[in-house]
Amino acid sequence: MFNRYRRRERRPLRRGIKILLVLAAVAVLLGGLYYFLQTRTVTTVYVEGNVHYTSEEIEAMVLDSPLSRNSLYLSMVYKDKEITGVPFIASMSVQVLSPDTVRIKVYEKSLAGYVEYLGRYIYFDKDGTVVESSDIKTAGVPQITGLSFDHMVLGEPLPVEEPEIFYRVLTLTQALTKYQLAVDRIYFDGPEHMTLYFGKIKIVFGTDELLDEKMGLIQSLLPDLEGKEGTMSLENYDGDSNFRPIFKPDS
Repeated sequence: MFNRYRRRERRPLRRGIKILLVLAAVAVLLGGLYYFLQTRTVTTVYVEGNVHYTSEEIEAMVLDSPLSRNSLYLSMVYKDKEITGVPFIASMSVQVLSPDTVRIKVYEKSLAGYVEYLGRYIYFDKDGTVVESSDIKTAGVPQITGLSFDHMVLGEPLPVEEPEIFYRVLTLTQALTKYQLAVDRIYFDGPEHMTLYFGKIKIVFGTDELLDEKMGLIQSLLPDLEGKEGTMSLENYDGDSNFRPIFKPDS
């Protein structure tokens, strides 16, 4: 009888101990979680690789919730993460530099040029594949005119009559980048004949023969044409170092 009483007395005590242990475990977990969140709260952000968006805009895209301000969480979620629904960005990756500092690396889509179609800017890559249709006009990407097409599909090449023209666009834009020349527009009045527009300066480029030599010549001549309006022709350029193209001011 006495033993049965003692066993009944111990049951509430055991239950109380179990409850205390559970509460202690929960407290430890909550304390650990609080420490984890507090010591890894992101306060400093570096952004690299962004052209179309400011660093502040990229930071706002990534740090869009209280949890996303935790550096460990960011490093797990943004590991070469493919980005959808954001024009011009292919993927982003987050590198943790310290518990409170991260670096966001932005990988933008490769753009060779754009065309205007139905009131929008249609951006395409080196193969002529449409990568974005946007109402945003992006600085540093040349407008390509003279191409003929009657429709476009995102993710597919522009249906032009002579697809090899995109190879010429790529070759030309690479040469422009090499010589640090910012062209506004490239006009094709044939698959091999081009005219370049630098602001109000029109340069009849001709074919892409002697491409490097022509680019070097443009690089040396453009500073003297700053603020002017007119046309200069390189169609007859044959590589002669004494060649000096005639500049015809607009009347």
